[in-house]
Amino acid sequence: MSDQRFKIAHREAWIGVSLAIIHFLWWFGFAYGFGRSNVKDYKYILGLPEWFFYSCVLGFILIVVLVFIAVKYFFKEVPFEDEESGGQ
Repeated sequence: MSDQRFKIAHREAWIGVSLAIIHFLWWFGFAYGFGRSNVKDYKYILGLPEWFFYSCVLGFILIVVLVFIAVKYFFKEVPFEDEESGGQ
């Protein structure tokens, strides 16, 4: 008995985990990549240090767009009622 809802939920869970890993790698890469330099050598974007802007501001915008795309195109509406028992 392989319920299709569990397959869909499993796939969507992996999409969510993948998005979280992408977000963490983006944040870590920019925060510790650009943030390692001396404070005197920092470059600024909109008054924020470059590492902070790319890791936190741009990273947030990127992950919001990716989550929107994932929900819009990859997630499916699944009924909660059990089809075999008639919803009970």
